[in-house]
Amino acid sequence: MLTMRRALILFALCASSLLLFAQQPATLLVDVDHRPATSLDGPWHYIVDMYHAGWGSNTSNSDAPSPNGYAKNRHYVVGGPLLEYDFAQSPVINVPGDWNTQKPDLLYYEGLLWYQRDFDYHPKPHARVFLHIGAANYAAHVFVNDVHICDHEGGFTPFDCEITSAAKDGSNFVVIAVENQRALDRVPTVKTDWWNYGGITRDVSLVEVPERFIDDETLSLTSSGKIEGYAHVVGAAAGTKVALNIPDLNVSESATTDQDGRAEFSFQPTGLELWAPGHPRLYKVEFTAGEDHLSDDIGFRTVKVQGDEILLNGKSIYLRGVSMHAEAPYRGGRAWSEQDAQTLLGWAQELHCNFVRFAHYPHDERMTRLADKLGILVWSEVPVYWSIDWTNPRTLTVAEQQLHEMIRRDHDKASVILWSMSNETPPSPPRTAFLQKLVAQARSEDSTRLITSAFVTHFNGKTAILDDPLGADLDVLGQNEYIGWYMDTPDSAQQYKWENPLHKPVIISEFGGDGKAGLHGPATQRFTEEYQAEIFQQQFLMFRNMPFVRGMSPWVMMDFRSPSRLLPGIQDGFNRKGLVSDQGEKKKAFTVLQDYYANMQP
Repeated sequence: MLTMRRALILFALCASSLLLFAQQPATLLVDVDHRPATSLDGPWHYIVDMYHAGWGSNTSNSDAPSPNGYAKNRHYVVGGPLLEYDFAQSPVINVPGDWNTQKPDLLYYEGLLWYQRDFDYHPKPHARVFLHIGAANYAAHVFVNDVHICDHEGGFTPFDCEITSAAKDGSNFVVIAVENQRALDRVPTVKTDWWNYGGITRDVSLVEVPERFIDDETLSLTSSGKIEGYAHVVGAAAGTKVALNIPDLNVSESATTDQDGRAEFSFQPTGLELWAPGHPRLYKVEFTAGEDHLSDDIGFRTVKVQGDEILLNGKSIYLRGVSMHAEAPYRGGRAWSEQDAQTLLGWAQELHCNFVRFAHYPHDERMTRLADKLGILVWSEVPVYWSIDWTNPRTLTVAEQQLHEMIRRDHDKASVILWSMSNETPPSPPRTAFLQKLVAQARSEDSTRLITSAFVTHFNGKTAILDDPLGADLDVLGQNEYIGWYMDTPDSAQQYKWENPLHKPVIISEFGGDGKAGLHGPATQRFTEEYQAEIFQQQFLMFRNMPFVRGMSPWVMMDFRSPSRLLPGIQDGFNRKGLVSDQGEKKKAFTVLQDYYANMQP
């Protein structure tokens, strides 16, 4: 049976979808990357529509486009009726990919853009088909063959639109309206320190499943050594059998669904190898429910806090980390490919990291999958960033939806140990109440991971007291501080004192400063590689007197685009705090951090 809290969350999500869009909302299938799929990646026709000319008349719902606008996908014929658009004669853009870096004239564009693609489909009997979209920033409205299928809000989580009734045998077309305008009631809100990349930024595919299918599953290890979890079967009557097999553990279990389609598992394995950095053991897990077969690659480990320590598999661990944006190395734009993941996490391995902070939103699933394989622990975050519209119920609903989708997609990943609720949010009673609701939701949906947030560290003189009002609700405190860059000088760091009255483990989730690759000078000159490296050296000396610090994720792995970083000849539209430039040039601070981690005692 669903817990009352989970039922209320699901009710709120459904209600929020009705509030956000009148059409049926998208759903979310887990492990799409483990199912047979037909890719729709590649060139799509597009039309830039800054005045919403293609929206059409839609008296039933002004928040969504009409099927009689550009979604109709008509074609202009010489001598025919008046028509002022035609996808077939329009230019193409690659999917996945943001429009900003693919088309120079769209670098700063924020607005509506229409995508269109033809595809062939031959339905199978007793099957359902979904259009899977890995991410579209920020709001997407999906049409197939003139039919308004579904809508989705949020730019960093996947969604799936069922097209079974709209798809035809043979030639079909899909039209997706995507817009990335910033708004006060959105998540994130109007101001961020990263580029507002628009478009369909992750994979698109057709996924076919049986009439009854597994849409969600997860397994995890308890502190008592049991493996527990569930599989949820859409369309299953109560009592439907679900089989679970883990061949390498000789596990063969079965359970039956309850009235909500959920089958729960609990068993004691033998010979289990625990997942950990340095030993990222993954097991092939197979679920079967009727005609549906779904596999996953799962690692088993435990994580908890004890006093001011973080325990992984019962042993204290120090998180040697780095923060990173989902910025594509070399080509620029939003990261989405396997090569992007290999490059970014490969640099983390070079640094001797056992931990990465994926800021400030959920990254592509390739990143968490690869972290599982490489044995790198992950902090995953929702984009509740800086100042959100804390008293607006709609904003809370959007944040809850994105948190739900992040957890649901990655609650099978052993690498993910921290769900982060926010970054640098200014304390106030409305803000704390807002975030407390997210914390309660995260604990209800996933009790196997730690909860954190990244706070701005406030100093009273040269003393920091880590007593943010939200801290009592968290397992781990994330603290961002920029001694030596936004305040004071690098060599002043050792003069600062830190107090931890909550007696909880602390991760220094951000520190650092800008350094342009190739710009050299004295360690006292801002924006030089030497100045950036000096900040790191002095921070390490300060950390010696902070025994409650159980990890760090300095800011940031790679330079990334930001519209507020405009110093000519140095920033040029990039935040230059990266240890690596956007073209892969390693700065002096990279070697400083690399040596520090290499020489750190376990």
